[in-house]
Amino acid sequence: MQNDGKVVPLNKVTPEQAASSSLARLPVVLLQVRDKAAQQLKEALQTLFDNADDTLFEMADRAHNNAEQNIFFEAMRDLRLKRKSIERGFLDKFFEAFLRLGQYEVNEPVIAPPVSFDKLALVHNDDLERTVAVEAMVSKVLSRDGFALGQLTTRLNTLIPKRLSDEANPMGPALLCDFFLQAGRSLGVEIKVKLIIFKLFEKYVLADADQLYAEANQLLIDNGILPELKAAPARRAADRATASVRLPQSTEEAVSIRASQKLEQDVQEVFAALQELLLLVRGRVTPPNEANSETKPISSQDLLRLLSHMQQYVPTPEAQDDFDLRNQLDQLLARVSMRSGKFRVVAVMDEDVINLIAMLFEFILDDRNLPDSLKALIGRLQIPMLKVAVLDKSFFSRGTHPARRLLNEIASAALGWGGRDDNLRDSLYLRVEHIVQRLLNDFVDDPAIFSELLADFLTFTNDERRRSELLEQRTRDAEEGRARAELARQRVQQELNQRLLGKTLPEVVVRLLEEAWSKVLLLTCLKHGEQSAEWSAGLAAMDDLIWSVELHSEADARQRLLDLVPGLLKSLRDGLTSAAFDPFATGEFFSQLEALHVQAFQHFARQQELQEDNLAAPEPTPEMVQVVEEIVLLAAGEQPVGEPLVRLADDDVALLQVDTLRVGCWVEMQEDDDQAMRCKLATIIEPSGRYIFVNRRGMKVLEKTRMGLAVEFRRGAIRLLDDALLFDRALESVISNLRRLKRD
Repeated sequence: MQNDGKVVPLNKVTPEQAASSSLARLPVVLLQVRDKAAQQLKEALQTLFDNADDTLFEMADRAHNNAEQNIFFEAMRDLRLKRKSIERGFLDKFFEAFLRLGQYEVNEPVIAPPVSFDKLALVHNDDLERTVAVEAMVSKVLSRDGFALGQLTTRLNTLIPKRLSDEANPMGPALLCDFFLQAGRSLGVEIKVKLIIFKLFEKYVLADADQLYAEANQLLIDNGILPELKAAPARRAADRATASVRLPQSTEEAVSIRASQKLEQDVQEVFAALQELLLLVRGRVTPPNEANSETKPISSQDLLRLLSHMQQYVPTPEAQDDFDLRNQLDQLLARVSMRSGKFRVVAVMDEDVINLIAMLFEFILDDRNLPDSLKALIGRLQIPMLKVAVLDKSFFSRGTHPARRLLNEIASAALGWGGRDDNLRDSLYLRVEHIVQRLLNDFVDDPAIFSELLADFLTFTNDERRRSELLEQRTRDAEEGRARAELARQRVQQELNQRLLGKTLPEVVVRLLEEAWSKVLLLTCLKHGEQSAEWSAGLAAMDDLIWSVELHSEADARQRLLDLVPGLLKSLRDGLTSAAFDPFATGEFFSQLEALHVQAFQHFARQQELQEDNLAAPEPTPEMVQVVEEIVLLAAGEQPVGEPLVRLADDDVALLQVDTLRVGCWVEMQEDDDQAMRCKLATIIEPSGRYIFVNRRGMKVLEKTRMGLAVEFRRGAIRLLDDALLFDRALESVISNLRRLKRD
């Protein structure tokens, strides 16, 4: 990189802007520090990515099941595709941070505001784990190399207009981690993989922070910037390697404790915010206290025992409509109160959990995205999910909670399950039924069963998905091939009509071109393309054939025909052979063509005789046809996908709705009053604009044009299914309703 203070290495800044930018105000020595550090960081990132493949492969090799193994293999592929953009994004952020040093405001890290019910945001466990991992990495660097970083910050403060802290130092671990996080946002991998990549960042980038700071400090010292500061003690390479692998036990314990405390604090904050909203619906799980006797809350452990008792009597899917969790629990509490002689009630926190779970399942059982038969099965999970929530409040705040994720995975798998599927034979229905029965029979108070069932279900759904994706890809390939063939047919059709429409020619020639030579041209177009010499030769043979059977009076026509016929016959024979055209029909055609050419030569001879005798005589003519209708070529057994009779305006809301469809989205098509079909958009075939839909097994079930889909949307026969996570949608809906109640 150049050291010119007027060069800004950012694509967003033009050379003209660079002269007046804040970077232009940075001293040259600071630019030298930046460029040297950037080169070191770039090399470290390249080492990271070079080693990432081996690390992820080892993790895949040690995976406990196919699902986990696939996660690592997909991560390897994603990382290979995106490593360049991540490297570039990281360095862009690094340069931008130096750019800000020349400004009069240095942005300090922003502290997130506390959680409140007015701005309730669910704490995602992924974010928490990422935050804890980054804090641990930063702590290691600061404990190891904080002295050298402090000296670097002190020296930088003598060169810039605004005081800089270690946290805001572009070369500090906090911002380096932030740059890497931002650059890696595009990675579509699970949090466990991201944490592995963060560890690699720590090992190959942050572990050498001492060298980064030492060389930057030395460069500043050489330029006379605070040379009197005492140098930081150098770390040996062995110390660096050890430090990058493991923290001192006391530090690890402190990080672990801090992570645990932060997790617990976030869980409590989220649930406290929910409780403030749930205040409005309390009192629904309390039997009437007719004797006005003293109330005594039951413990959470006793509540779990009551729920385990109720769990044994959960109604069958067919009777789910009559089951009211709060009413059933109310009756059970009344019986307990009568036996004990004391008025027993549920503790406030447990009542809030009961109300919240009941409202969540009310949403789930009303959700139109779930098919009714599977919805009834999921409804039987209400008590097991309630018991989990009583045991662990992070159920409401952790997106990766096994019980919550199991519910989401079942709902996602059920999205494409149609009402016509046979419950008794369908593998998905049977698997979900097995999960529900296991939980009702075996779940008492150990949530580990959810992790076990989740792992089994993910293995099952991954196997199903691989099979369906394979068939779906075959469907896409077939449809794209059909689309290419359709375009090629249209092109051949256009060439045929251009040459034949309106002409009168021998019937055998018209039939040959339409039925046989069209196939030769079609194969040529598909194999070689329209710009190829083979395509041009095929069109030329068609032109020559037509010319050869027309009557001509030009002086040189006879000689041209003599020169043309041998090559024309060879081209026609080779072409028909390559298209595997019927040999018997080919022989019949050539016999008739030979007769036509003989007649043509006889025509030239008679013309000569008539010119000499100045006479005119009639000539024998073959059976002729006039091409008055456009030729339409169709594949065998194919019916064209017709546009609907109704035509909508270009800005019609239904057409705009069709344009928002994305490949992979699920829709429900109402076939008649009783039957609805669920299918997924597998591909949009361009330029014909055909929308191809498949069922959950990957088989094609529907094909529509853009206009045809819009008409279905317009008449309400098709609707888009929401594929967002079920539990998250339910929780957002419940929170919105509770906020509305609070406002009212």
